[in-house]
Amino acid sequence: MSTIFTKIIKGEIPSYKVAEDEHYYAFLDINPVAEGHTLVIPKVEVDYIFDLEDDTLKGLIAFSKKVAKAIDAALVPIRTGVIVEGMEVPHAHIHLVPIYFDGQDMSLKRKVEVDEDRMKAVAEMISKEFEE
Repeated sequence: MSTIFTKIIKGEIPSYKVAEDEHYYAFLDINPVAEGHTLVIPKVEVDYIFDLEDDTLKGLIAFSKKVAKAIDAALVPIRTGVIVEGMEVPHAHIHLVPIYFDGQDMSLKRKVEVDEDRMKAVAEMISKEFEE
């Protein structure tokens, strides 16, 4: 059975897409811990990130770096943090979380409210900064 992330990749479920290539997809988390919180996933459905083929994992990291640089340019956080927990959805993924102030809580249990119009705007801002 397809995960929710596979359904997002296929366009069966809408997302706030930030970037995409033939192997990877990045989109805003709908339950963000900070404005601009982005999920980066491989298009291949593998549950555990360390079960990915080496080349896929390397590509995921490189793609995530480009997305993080786009977040940095678009939203100007102090930096963009990385969380790889992988317990929420059985599809390997990386959380990119903009850090706006020293001591910011990075817990995935912490949520911030971002309305739909702002989510669309943030996704567009990051997407414009993304370099293939």
